[in-house]
Order: sequence, then C-alpha cells, then structure tokens
Amino acid sequence: MKNIAAVALMLIMAVGVQAKGIEFHKGKWQEAFELAKAEGKPIFVDAYAEWCGPCKRMARNVFTSDKVAAFYNSNFVNLKLDMEKPENASFRREYPVSAYPTLYYINPDGEVINKKMGGMDGESFIALGKAALSQVDVSGDFAKEYEAGNRDPELVYNYVRALNQAGKPSQKVANEYLRTQDDLTTPQNLKFILEAVTDADSRAFGLLEKYKSQIVAVSSAATVEERVGKACEATLKKAIEFENKELLAEAIAKVKAHCPEKAKAFALQSNMTYSKETGDADSHLKYSKKYAKTIAKDADGLAKLATELGKTYKDNAAISKFGEKVSGKSVKVGGRFFHYITYAQFLKRNGKVEKAKDAANKALALANDMKDKRAIGMTNKLLKMLEG
Repeated sequence: MKNIAAVALMLIMAVGVQAKGIEFHKGKWQEAFELAKAEGKPIFVDAYAEWCGPCKRMARNVFTSDKVAAFYNSNFVNLKLDMEKPENASFRREYPVSAYPTLYYINPDGEVINKKMGGMDGESFIALGKAALSQVDVSGDFAKEYEAGNRDPELVYNYVRALNQAGKPSQKVANEYLRTQDDLTTPQNLKFILEAVTDADSRAFGLLEKYKSQIVAVSSAATVEERVGKACEATLKKAIEFENKELLAEAIAKVKAHCPEKAKAFALQSNMTYSKETGDADSHLKYSKKYAKTIAKDADGLAKLATELGKTYKDNAAISKFGEKVSGKSVKVGGRFFHYITYAQFLKRNGKVEKAKDAANKALALANDMKDKRAIGMTNKLLKMLEG
C-alpha cells in the first residue's frame, strides 16, 4: 500500500498519452504485477505471437472497441506479451502457452483465475472478463487499513473499486469519503465519483450527472456510458425486488438522458422484465407484443419469446393465443426444428390438434434430417400425446 503513488506514477510514465482502445501497460510483467497488487486489480494478459492471425484480428477489431476498452481499462491492468520474444520467457515458464492467442486472467496474488485459448468477439470477450472478475475479492486487504483509520484517497478509491468488483456494498464507504471533500472537481475525485456509481438512485449518480463532462474528460464517454448502464440495471433489479415502479421509471429515465440511443430498447426490456417478475401478466403481454415487432425477422428470437411465455404462463388464454401467433411467425421466417416444435406445442395447448400434428410431423422430418436422436424422441413423444 505504501508504494501506491510510486507505482501509479510508473503506470502513467509507461502508458503515456491515452490511446483509442484497451490501454496496455508498456512496462514489464513484474511491473504490471506490482501495479495490480497495489491497486487490487486482476491482470489481463494477451499472450500472442506476431504471426498469429486470430491475434491480429482481436488486436484490430476487439481491443479497439470503445465498449471493450471501457470495461477492461476500468477493471484490469492490461498487458500484451509476445511469447516468442526472449524477454517474456520467464512469464511463459510460469504461465505456459500452447496456442495463440492465450488470454490469461491473473489475480493480484499471481494465481490464474481464468484462461481462454483462441480469438473471440467483443461481447464474448467482455463476458469472459466479467467471469474472471467474479472470482476476485481483494476488498479485505483494503478493509483492514480503512478500519484502522487510513483515509488515503488512493486507498479509499481502491477499496471502493474492490468492493464493487466483488459485488459487495460500497455506498457507505464512498459517501463517507465524498462528504469529506471540499472540491469534487479534482481529477482524483472525478475518478472516484465514477467508481462510486453503483445505482442510478444514489448520491454518487447525482454527482456524475452534475460533473459528467468533467468525468468524461478524465475517463472516456464509453466508460461513463458503461457505468451508467450498470447503475440503471442495478436500480431495475431493486425496483423488481421492492415492486417499486418509481425506481423502474427512474432507471428508464436516466438511460434516456445519458444513453439516448439505447433508451428505447432498455425501456422495453425493463418493462418486460419488471412485469414478468412482479406477476403482471397483462402488462407482460403488452410489452411482449411490442418486443415481438422489434424482432419480426428473427425466427430464433420469436421462438424463444414464445417458449418463455409458455413456461411462465401455462394457463393464460390470451398469452397462449399470442404464443401461437409468435411461434407461427417463427416457422414462416425460419422453419427450423425448434420453430416447428414450439409452434406444435402452442397449437396443442390451444386445442388445435390436427394443425399441431402437421407441425409436429414437419418437426420430425427435420429431426430425422439432422439425425438428432434427442429431437426425434421429443417429437415422437409429442405425436404420441396428440394421437392419444
């Protein structure tokens, strides 16, 4: 902890001017490791080779994504190592590489918490990083010093971040710090406000709104947008837990204010989720109909929507009718096994036995073409029930 300032200075010198995409530490592995220990962050290592095609594609198409960069720059010390260079031999001895790229996630104690070989797209890459973060909890190290009275700003910042990464409450610690600050517009405090935002219905979020342009200047628009989205999702979960429509409305309004291009989709999905989880079948049906229009050409999405409605509402006539309509649309758009079997099940539920048999027989033909024993067995079972 005593070397935090020195290590932070080393990072600034190593990284230099902020570039587009993931900020990769320019120093050596040991320096990145020391920085990770000081900040309580895990390390992401792109173990690559110059000649590797998937490595080049990730560097060109994934690492440069604003969304990817916002997530990885906030949560990891990032490092790129060419595994065929002699200066990286010590890393390779400790962390073997047999294919390129190998994506390593290493906690501040040097233990591998996740590992993936091969290239991947941006969404999968973020999901992999989130899975790694869920296995890291270094908040206890910072808690000891905090409880002993240490209020060094960098320590408090790292403590709050560690609590957030571990999914633990951090607002009490964050608010205690913010109340002691006379000037919230220093770069350090603007960075702290951003990290302190975990819910849309919080004091920290209000400060983010107040100082948003300044916070963007010390981070990035993509990083702020990612934090806003996470905070609004957290408030949505709280709205569902307490069946509080005001919190639901607040989450939707704040996405609209700060991420307008995502507002419509967020509002629709949030209303669908809220109505489903709170047992409001009429509202859930209303929003499901709106959602179905947005995925009208997505056969798999339509069939999935119908399946979820069928599982959630087994005895609701209006929803069964809509499920038949949606699954029927998936058959017309896609015509795969899954689409026909879903359609047949809804036809059966609605008493349309002959039409259900026809759809099931088409599903069986597709299952036979695929030589899928499980699909064949499922369809034969359905046909037997229809015959009975």
